[in-house]
Amino acid sequence: MTRRRSGYRSLASLQRDNRVCRACAEAGYPLESLPIVQPYQGQRAYMFGQAPGVQEGKERRPWRGRAGRTLRRWLDMDEDEFYATFYCASVTRCYPGRAPSGRGDRTPTPREQELCAFWRDWELHLVRPLLIVPVGGLAARRLLGLKSVTECVGRRYDYEGAAAIPLPHPSGASSWLNDPANRAHVAAAARLVRAEVARIGRDRAEG
Repeated sequence: MTRRRSGYRSLASLQRDNRVCRACAEAGYPLESLPIVQPYQGQRAYMFGQAPGVQEGKERRPWRGRAGRTLRRWLDMDEDEFYATFYCASVTRCYPGRAPSGRGDRTPTPREQELCAFWRDWELHLVRPLLIVPVGGLAARRLLGLKSVTECVGRRYDYEGAAAIPLPHPSGASSWLNDPANRAHVAAAARLVRAEVARIGRDRAEG
């Protein structure tokens, strides 16, 4: 049974309710996992993807499949550094299943996206990240209102005082990365992300 409070004072209580959320299933949408919720360990950067994949659904941890390995390679981070740096969330929190075409995963419907926005809004309120990295076009649209991955990758935006640096989705199903110019945009965006992560680390050390 889905439970949502009118307000949350801690991320632990928010996560407790998010882990058992079945709002989309109760609304009739087919889902193939429970919500994926990463433990919070004081991360000040927020990674915002589209939805968990099949491997994430099995392991109940974000960015565990091939796309996650690609993402960490872009950022030049091993697993320990990646998960210590980023609190990882997504537009929707459950594995949505395969796309009807059989190529890639199903894109969550607008209604599913709206049902999950509650958890994102409260996470951002409680975590107060200094860096936000939307991954993929859907995440960039939902969070920043951007229409195209091509127009935003490699650029830095402001989101309520936090640096927001979009990345494309590192999925093997995307042909966007076949263009050398787009790969150059990814390299530029990764440099921006690493610079912001370093700045956060310096600020915390000095504070």
